[in-house]
Amino acid sequence: MLKIQTIAKKANIKNFIPYGNYMAKITPLNESKKGKLILVSAMTPTTAGEGKTTIAIALSDALNILGHKSILSLREPSLGPVFGMKGGATGAGAATVEPSNEINLHFTGDFHAITSANNLLCAMLDNSIFQGNPLNINPQRVVFPRAMDMNDRSLRDIDISLEKLKGQEARRDHFVITSACEIMAILCLAQNFDDLKRRLGNILVAYTYDNKPVLAKDLKAQQAMAILLANAIYPNLVQTQGGYPAIIHGGPFANIAHGCSSIIATSTALSLGEYCVTEGGFGGDLGGEKFLSIVSRKLNKAPTCVVVVATVKAIKLHSESGLLSEGFENLKRHLLNFKNVFSLTPIVALNHFKDDSEDDINEVVDLCKTLGISCHVCYPYEKGGKGCLSLAAEITTLPEPKQMNYPYNLEDSVKDKIQKLTTKIYGGKDVEYSDDALEDLKNLPEECKNYPICVAKTQYSFSDDAKKLNAPKDFTLHVKRIEVKHGGEFIVVLAGKIYLMPGLSKEPNAVNMYIDENMVIHNLK
Repeated sequence: MLKIQTIAKKANIKNFIPYGNYMAKITPLNESKKGKLILVSAMTPTTAGEGKTTIAIALSDALNILGHKSILSLREPSLGPVFGMKGGATGAGAATVEPSNEINLHFTGDFHAITSANNLLCAMLDNSIFQGNPLNINPQRVVFPRAMDMNDRSLRDIDISLEKLKGQEARRDHFVITSACEIMAILCLAQNFDDLKRRLGNILVAYTYDNKPVLAKDLKAQQAMAILLANAIYPNLVQTQGGYPAIIHGGPFANIAHGCSSIIATSTALSLGEYCVTEGGFGGDLGGEKFLSIVSRKLNKAPTCVVVVATVKAIKLHSESGLLSEGFENLKRHLLNFKNVFSLTPIVALNHFKDDSEDDINEVVDLCKTLGISCHVCYPYEKGGKGCLSLAAEITTLPEPKQMNYPYNLEDSVKDKIQKLTTKIYGGKDVEYSDDALEDLKNLPEECKNYPICVAKTQYSFSDDAKKLNAPKDFTLHVKRIEVKHGGEFIVVLAGKIYLMPGLSKEPNAVNMYIDENMVIHNLK
């Protein structure tokens, strides 16, 4: 690895705070956002993922190899997946960001700061109730949960006991994983530190006995929370295995949150380079759609193109008969969504695996041609940036889009937004609301109704049922709850059986990891 001072010089970053030899915090820049934005998305993934991060890293390296200054902008890994089923999130093979172990674990402490700020607000909320309840908060209508950066399904539903001897009410509460908490979203969507503090103050935490909203600023909590986040708001500078700059900041999941790195990180990358390569988590129906519907609106920047990662394995998974042409329908819907709904240019990056046959690869390339969409066979794992040169070369020929469209307007009603996403992006027909969801809609604050929506659903299907593979049609989306993120300035729509606190698998990645006598960590994927 190169020293972080060398990486900062390559990126023309003069203001930074080193965190050891290979990591640094970037202090604020005068952002002009001159670069072109490249979004990396994917078809509906298998449980192992299709290599979206690996492609993004290699693509950014490839653009640099071709002589174009590219800065990578990725999310930080969460300890939940690191010790759970999926492992780390720093790429693989010859396409990684480094130092990968540090990035996958504690990194520069951003996740810990976010978790602490979240739980400080919870503590101040419960303390206000305990200390005579001057804000008249109804304990049964507290809506802001605690957070922890770990998969622990036992914390999905807990009892809170507030000194029953003093006449306080016990209540039900729950934890969410840090990647799904509102503080994470606020950090990732804030334009600057002042905007961060404003959003922190606007967090909806509870309702009073007479049904009035209680915000974090009513508890006078926003300044203390901002203190905990004072360093976390600065993006992190590291390097790719190829020795090129990478900015890694924020880490919301794409199935239960908006799934993109921070606006500050992406704006910084756009101001430093000709290109910023970033990604939206999981498939185009989740992180891809959320990047475009939520983040692009805040950035006021549309991607030059959307790289849609696919694999032969994933295409075959979506085919009951095993025919690529049948499973291709899943990839096709993602491509046409980007092309027809958002009016953007999609390009397929077919991530090559050593057991892929030439016949299968050629068939996927030909199927893409029938849609008028180019497909590049990429070798990021084996070759790093050199394995994505043809993809990078085409991207350098593309003009910036004249206009990007959206599946819904912010002025649409919340129900209309959900309906339009269901029909235009997912391929469904109807939306069914639980009694709780209808009550949530009824209580939605008027000033929040123009927010974009963030649908939390399974990542394994266009629908809310993980078993409905390929490109299901005319299904019903089942909405169980609707939550307002007043500080994040979006509305979360929980669909199907999704949980905001994941659980560990039967044999999590943690059981196979160990550290030897030389303090070398093994099996941290």
